[in-house]
Formats: sequence, structure tokens, C-alpha cells
Amino acid sequence: MAGVPDKPNVVDLLERSVYGLVQVDRLLALHPGTARRWIEGYDRRGKTYPPVVRKEPTGSDIVTWGEFVETRLLSEYRDKGVPMVRMRPAIELLREQFNTKYPLATAHPYVGGKELLLQVQEKVGLESALRLIVIRSNQLVFTPPVAHFLASVEWSEPTEGVVLRLHPLTGNPVVVVDPLRQFGEPVVRSVQTEVIAEQFDAGASVEAIASLYELSRQEVEAALRYERERVKAQAPTAA
Repeated sequence: MAGVPDKPNVVDLLERSVYGLVQVDRLLALHPGTARRWIEGYDRRGKTYPPVVRKEPTGSDIVTWGEFVETRLLSEYRDKGVPMVRMRPAIELLREQFNTKYPLATAHPYVGGKELLLQVQEKVGLESALRLIVIRSNQLVFTPPVAHFLASVEWSEPTEGVVLRLHPLTGNPVVVVDPLRQFGEPVVRSVQTEVIAEQFDAGASVEAIASLYELSRQEVEAALRYERERVKAQAPTAA
């Protein structure tokens, strides 16, 4: 069928090298160094902390689309106060149970694998702050971080697909990241949010930018809001 990628190409998308570790922090509005800790692991005070996203450290700063998507999910847990490395046993088991390198970037665990998600988090003793799914009124319900993540992604196929594109920040559905468009940079339609912010900082009005790029005022404001949040997250904290 024209316009629909075949399954091997879709699977290959998760292995597509798209970003650097520093770039992941920038795009997901993470504090500098966060992506490296989650994706590649780190050493602190003589102790080695293994990666959460990767099965083991690779020594590479290049991040695949699958790794980026899983980091996007982890970003929903950033303020929970529990070290993200505690999530590692659950992700390792999910890789095994769903027989995939990127279980959190594929649709099946969230569609047909809810009970398995529950079993995995119970088996590894995942803290409540990091849980993926809970039982409420005798139903399996996704926790808010997972629900926010699922609302931010678009699947290649609803039950067995992978994430094709996503919204980098919760609450801003206008800004989109697509690994096959604009080098994976955040865009509003086809215009990079960074370009819109540069125009605004140079003195152009929202109305002028909207007219220049044939966008609505709301789209321009969404791009500026994303860029403000991203810059704020990257700003150094006071000593």
C-alpha cells in the first residue's frame, strides 16, 4: 500500500541513529547530563551505575530513535525522587518477556501486554513512584507518567507497531519530533521551533512569524513555549 512503510523498515526505525546525548537533554528539556546517566550509565564516588535504557554501556554518544523514545517515557518520572536506575530490572525483564530491544517504544506492552506489565513490576518490586500500571476498580490502569507518554506518541500500527513520532513535552501537542523530518529537530508542522524562537528573539512579532511561515498564532506560541521550557531546563542551577 502506497505511503505505508513495510514492517522491516518500521522496525529499523528504532535503530536509526538520530541524536547525540547532549542533544537528547536539549530536546526533552532534561538537566544537562541526564540523558548520559540514563542511556549510557555513569560512575560516582567510586561506584558504577549501569544504564537504564541500554542493556550495557556502549561508549557511544550516538542515540538511536528507540533509545530516545524510551528516554522520553523516563522523562515523565524525572521528579519522582526515586533514582531512575531502580527502573532497570523492570526494563531488562520487559526486553526478555516481549522479545524486543525497545519494549517501551513498541505498542504491544501497552495494548495486549498490560497483565504482563503488572507481573513484571511486581516481580522486580518496582517502587510505587516508578510503576507503569496499577489496579483500580478491578481494572488495569496506566499510571500518570505512562498515560502522559502514550498521549504524546504516534504509532506505526496500533497493536504491534513502534513509535513513529512524538511530542517532546507533555502538554504541548503542537510541537512534534519526527526522526525522518528536519533531522529529528522539534517542529511545528515543517518549521523548526528553534528557528521560530530565533525570529522572535530578533524582534519579530508573533503575528509576523505566523504570516512568514503560514502558521497560526497558536502554533507560533506553542513553539515559543516549548523553547522557553527547554532553555529553562538547560539553565545552570544556582550554587
